[in-house]
Amino acid sequence: MRAKRPPRGRTWVALALVGFVLVACAVIWRRAIGVAQASTIRTLEAQRIQADGEKSKLETTVRMLSGREHLGPIAEQRLHMRVPDDSEVIVLPRSESAHAAH
Repeated sequence: MRAKRPPRGRTWVALALVGFVLVACAVIWRRAIGVAQASTIRTLEAQRIQADGEKSKLETTVRMLSGREHLGPIAEQRLHMRVPDDSEVIVLPRSESAHAAH
């Protein structure tokens, strides 16, 4: 039976190389994940910018379509409404109770 010998220099060098390779693999794996996440972030940022632009466009469209100059002709055509003449307008005086509340 042979006696157990302490590890020699070649064993330590081999263990150091295996350790270095494992650390290098971990660094490369982590960096690859970082690159993939950076790509995802860039894609999401581009989508957010596009969505912000579309939101602004839609807000402008809503403001335009809900304006009096757009709704007036629609109300006149579909609902048969019109702006009254001055002779058709009756101005009612405010009552005292309504006046006191303000």
